Amino acid sequence: MQQLATNIHTLSLIGMPGAGKSTVGVILAKLTGLRFCDTDLDIQVRESATLQQILDRSDYEKLRAIEEEVLMSVDLDCSVISTGGSAVYSEPVMTRLRQAGPLIYLQAEIDTLLPRVAATPERGIASPGGQSFAQIYSERTALYEHHASYTIDVDNSNPDQIARSILALLAG
Repeated sequence: MQQLATNIHTLSLIGMPGAGKSTVGVILAKLTGLRFCDTDLDIQVRESATLQQILDRSDYEKLRAIEEEVLMSVDLDCSVISTGGSAVYSEPVMTRLRQAGPLIYLQAEIDTLLPRVAATPERGIASPGGQSFAQIYSERTALYEHHASYTIDVDNSNPDQIARSILALLAG
């Protein structure tokens, strides 16, 4: 088990769909002994529906509201939190996560993300209809950069390397 800095008991991963938040989060949890929380999965369990089904039966604003409710109520203590890609739209959520520990932005170029997102077209991205993935990427990138405590480039690394880079960054 690897040690985080002694004052860090929670860390949150933010970034675009396809950046690897869930995959890297599981690895980080295993390496540190922290609990892993994937808020997209928590939303699905709470709603008894996939993210795409939630979008199909309501709209992106409803999904974002549910995401905010889940992130405002989830136990953050001693956890690696994998947030949904749109969590960054909620200032209360970002404030709560930042108070619990560092926000790690898994930054990927759009050319890295597009094939990953295309592989799972029903992943349920909370955005206005008609907005292209490139437009979502452009809009969200500034928000991720604004809220991030640290940014990790994930384009040329595998999930294990990314997790170890995060640990190295936070160990000092």
